Amino acid sequence: MSNLKIGKMIMRSLFGEPATHMYPDVPREWADVTHGHIEIDIDNCCFCGHCARKCLTYAIDVDREAASWTIKRMRCIQCMHCVEVCPKGCLKNLPTYTPPNTEKVVDVFVKPPAS
Repeated sequence: MSNLKIGKMIMRSLFGEPATHMYPDVPREWADVTHGHIEIDIDNCCFCGHCARKCLTYAIDVDREAASWTIKRMRCIQCMHCVEVCPKGCLKNLPTYTPPNTEKVVDVFVKPPAS
């Protein structure tokens, strides 16, 4: 019985599709639910602070007076709670990863003054 199972597995491996892709010749296709990194459309942000209050790791800081939005990339676990609670829809989770870094990265986004 076990010889039949092994033979079946060998035949499937010989004539089936490969389990891997030839990266970088065949680029990876990201699924819609892939967690990548958080991006903000700062022009639409109302600086309500819902995202900062919902953040589990306290990676987001919102300063209403300075009209700034700050994210600590090394703290963010891409749980997407901030994206879900944003009332204006200005937060998005892009399915691309941030490049690896040895230092803690803090990204500060400041809304430009209205003309």
